[in-house]
Amino acid sequence: MASNPPAPEAPYAPSQRSTEIFGYGGFRTDEGPWEEWNPTAESVRPVRGKHRVAKQRGGGFARSSTVLGVGVIAAVSAGGMASANTGKAPVSISLPDLPDVGSLISDDAPAPVAASALADFGSETAVDTDESAADAGEALRSRILAQVESQQTQYEIKAAALAKKAAADAVAKAEKEAQAKAAAAKKKAAEEAAEKAEAAHLAELAKQFTLPTSSYTITSTFGQAGSLWSSGYHTGLDFAAPTGTLIKAVHSGTITEAGWAGSYGYRTILTLDDGTELWFCHQSSINVSVGQKVATGDVIGRVGATGNVTGAHLHLEVHPDGSSTGIDPAAWLRSKGLNP
Repeated sequence: MASNPPAPEAPYAPSQRSTEIFGYGGFRTDEGPWEEWNPTAESVRPVRGKHRVAKQRGGGFARSSTVLGVGVIAAVSAGGMASANTGKAPVSISLPDLPDVGSLISDDAPAPVAASALADFGSETAVDTDESAADAGEALRSRILAQVESQQTQYEIKAAALAKKAAADAVAKAEKEAQAKAAAAKKKAAEEAAEKAEAAHLAELAKQFTLPTSSYTITSTFGQAGSLWSSGYHTGLDFAAPTGTLIKAVHSGTITEAGWAGSYGYRTILTLDDGTELWFCHQSSINVSVGQKVATGDVIGRVGATGNVTGAHLHLEVHPDGSSTGIDPAAWLRSKGLNP
């Protein structure tokens, strides 16, 4: 049998030796330089022992890109898992500085960053994010609690002010009511004292004044209208009594008139010390004379029916300061403590 002839060796060209180092610390005798050749069935020898693939141009970038891509995918996957576990929004991941491409390709360079390391880095970043979010939440909670406490303090201050104002208003109201009650009591006491004083005064006057007659009946009052009187109304107070009933001086004074007076019949005028004139009319007889001084209760005449009358009675008129117009005799007598 014929055996395959050995492949021709490539020509040795020292000037074409490549000085580029690929993955080793120095030049290896079992590598390169390589020249493009087209193997044939006649020239290919069986592959025995260790097989090494020749370095291609641009292979360094391909290898480093592959390693970098694997690390990035692992880190991103770890970050996504951390986000899914924490339920928080994904955060940006800062990758550590990686060795240069050459060091990744070199056999003596440190090992590439493992995907688990990048995943751990992403997990730590997520934990830091959780802690930052927890710190932010705690800060927000503290701020809300501080605001609530501030509002509560303001509310308590306002409530205290309102309570203080209400208490002051209540005290002022109580003082005002107490003052009003005291003033009312004082006024009532003063009125009672005045009434008592007036009663005492009237009692004293009653000792000085007396009614003009006794056993009488009031038949006509002051101001009563009728055709019996020439003025159209009654100008005095009528005490109806039997003829001859005694007529007394109401108060001490001086007799200023005593005699006939037309429609008044026999009339006696008694002038008091204050100038008030008392007219006693329709007498049947007169017992005093002009200028005579009389005291309270002295007899000055008798009841009669002289003048313009319809029956025996005493017609009494009161003229303050001697005026021609009289006042109500009943009111005047009451002012002196008498009740006609």
